Order: sequence, then C-alpha cells, then structure tokens
Amino acid sequence: MLVSVVALDPVLEAGIRSTLSACPEIALTTAAGEPRVVVMTVDQVSPSELDALRSVREAPSQPEVVLVASRLAPGDALHALAAGARGLLRRCEADAARLTRAALAAARGDCTLPPDLLDRLLRHAEAGGAGADGASPAWAGASLDDRERSVLRMVADGHETNEIARRLCYSPRTVTAVVHDITRRFRLRNRAHAVAYALRTGLL
Repeated sequence: MLVSVVALDPVLEAGIRSTLSACPEIALTTAAGEPRVVVMTVDQVSPSELDALRSVREAPSQPEVVLVASRLAPGDALHALAAGARGLLRRCEADAARLTRAALAAARGDCTLPPDLLDRLLRHAEAGGAGADGASPAWAGASLDDRERSVLRMVADGHETNEIARRLCYSPRTVTAVVHDITRRFRLRNRAHAVAYALRTGLL
C-alpha cells in the first residue's frame, strides 16, 4: 500500500517516514505518487490545517488521511473528521504500531481515534452536547439502538468486521448489516462517515 507523509517540519516528516518504513505492508512515496493514504503531521488543528487536509482529500487519487497532531482536543477531532480525516493520533502516541494500524484502517475506509479521546467525545454526546459547529444535532428524532452503538464504537476504534463480530458475539454478516443500515438510514458514504456523523450529531 502506497503511503506518503506530509509535514511542515522536515524533521518531523523524516521521523514519521522512518517509523512507517519498518512496516512491510507499507511502501512510502511522495504525494505525486498517488498514495492510498497520506499521513499529515501538524502542531495544531486550526483552519489552515483543516484546509490543507481538505486539499489532500481533493487530490485526483482522493487519498485517505491520517492526521497526527501535537494537540488534539475533542473539538479538534470533530472538525478533523468532518474535514475528511480517517485516522487521528496524538504525536506522542504515534509509534510504529499505532501509525501502521491507523494507516491500514484508513485504507479500508475505517476510522481510528485514541480510545480516551473517543470516550470523551461519547460522554459529551451522551450529555447532550451540540455538534462541532455549536448547532443542535441533525435529525433530532433519530437515534441508534444499543447494538448499533456498540458496533459503531468498535468501528471508531479501528476494529475490523471479524474482530467486532467476535468481541460482540455477532456474525460478521450481522456486523456488516448493522453498518450498512446506519449508512443507508442517514444517507452516509461509508463507515468512516458514519462514525464522524454520529459523533458530530450526538448519536453516539
């Protein structure tokens, strides 16, 4: 799988490239090489970084993006997911295993977040928090049942269908059907979009 690394700081870029080079499933390339995944490293998630993320997503090859940030607050995570990020990592936690897992998950269209950050987002949503733009959740009458919520939480943590099925004691077909029902009901594009939408609107 082709992966490129983007960072304003060449030292950080070299560090991330070195970390990813140890994974035999990943072949590093430049952005011009039409990568499947782009790993972006930033200090903070500000409007300029979000614009850069959107620009990467709009490239002809439409690569998925894993965003590695020095600071990553819940609001930052929601904005990054809404802008198209498929994986979020704090720089201090971006070791070889986590980077590789996030990149491979992004290539599958899955979404990964640090577990503690996901928990904070879920607590905020369960407390009735508003979306990332301060608005009330869309489709106010919509909700997820316990099974849908459990599956979507594990999708958000980057688990594959078979692993979700094993942990929740469902069949892989049931897990696939649950995700399909969520995306169809809310007119979402894929699993990652479902996670971003659910977190942003307070459904999770």
